[in-house]
Amino acid sequence: MARAAEAAGSGKRKAAQAKPAAEQKKILILGNLDSGFYDFRRELALALLQDGYGVHLSVPDTGYVEKLRAMGCVCHETALDRRGMNPGKDLKLFGFYLRLIRKIRPSAVLTYTIKPNIYGGLACRLTRTPYLANITGLGTALEHGGALQKMLILMYREGLKAADRVFFQNRQNREFMAEKGCVRRDAPGLLLPGSGVNLEEHPFREYPAGGEILFLSVMRIMKDKGIEELLTAAETIHREHPEAVFGIAGAYEEECRSVYEPRIGDLQEKGVVRYYGYRDDMNALYVDCHALIHPSYHEGMSNVMQEAAATGRPVIASDISGCREIFEDGISGIAFRPGDAGSLTAALRSFLSLSAADRASMGRRARAHVEQRFDRRQVVEAYLEAIRAATG
Repeated sequence: MARAAEAAGSGKRKAAQAKPAAEQKKILILGNLDSGFYDFRRELALALLQDGYGVHLSVPDTGYVEKLRAMGCVCHETALDRRGMNPGKDLKLFGFYLRLIRKIRPSAVLTYTIKPNIYGGLACRLTRTPYLANITGLGTALEHGGALQKMLILMYREGLKAADRVFFQNRQNREFMAEKGCVRRDAPGLLLPGSGVNLEEHPFREYPAGGEILFLSVMRIMKDKGIEELLTAAETIHREHPEAVFGIAGAYEEECRSVYEPRIGDLQEKGVVRYYGYRDDMNALYVDCHALIHPSYHEGMSNVMQEAAATGRPVIASDISGCREIFEDGISGIAFRPGDAGSLTAALRSFLSLSAADRASMGRRARAHVEQRFDRRQVVEAYLEAIRAATG
């Protein structure tokens, strides 16, 4: 963290020296969470500052805005409901983006996640502002079909119509959006390895010894993240292997709390589960675990899998786009069928049948894989090239 703070200060000083404020090109970034931007994209903000851009961020404030301001970013606190589809609130969000763009007059806008992509894209079309959108994942509504999916597809078609570049995090998402007419198959775009992983902040750590086997899952606690299958498999495996314990880190989605909080509490009393709640010191959890379990039904490109693999921990994950790219099945992790507790249980049995040396070797190969393919510096450079092209 000290290194990140030093880099932030350096970026702020260089940005201040780069150009007079009146001449400085400005980039406006629209996101749905300040903590997500800080955790996974602050290196991009620093690189833009060091490149001479003024960086404006539109995000809700959940406690990280001051850290982003300390880096040199101008933050515009934004009321955004990530999960809801309230027409009145969404219309206010669109109006807020429109006023913000007219006030800042950015050289380009970069958007992340569904609502910033749609409403920010529409605001950019109306103001004729160059913009770049990032499809970080399809989300539950688009994955599940029905009337809400149809409505979102129509909105995405309008929101992305004039985008200078649309970034995707996996090929399946890109094919879906092209098939639904949200992007042209020949439109300028780029496939990124998610947000990448900061290999210095997530260094390789020696594999843990000892008799207990700790499996870790990091997730928003909701059905689509695979919590049902995880808890079912955890009960079965703990009966067979009392030394196996399942750590869960993450907050409850409020609409799911009444379903899962009692069950997780019961399993914690039985010694099957350890619930850590929301944590921002992930390295402390990765270093103690023997493997990461990621049972999600759909992903853009899993950040927690990249971080755990960088630490040298094998991953046991759903065989889906956004997960399978991050590991090699049987070499640096084990795949299982999404939504299938039996398949997850079988994968855990396979992992537990390995020797401690084989598990440690799997972790070393996990680190080597993300070093080659998911270094965040590559992602930042791809963004910089696209932004430079859009801003002239």
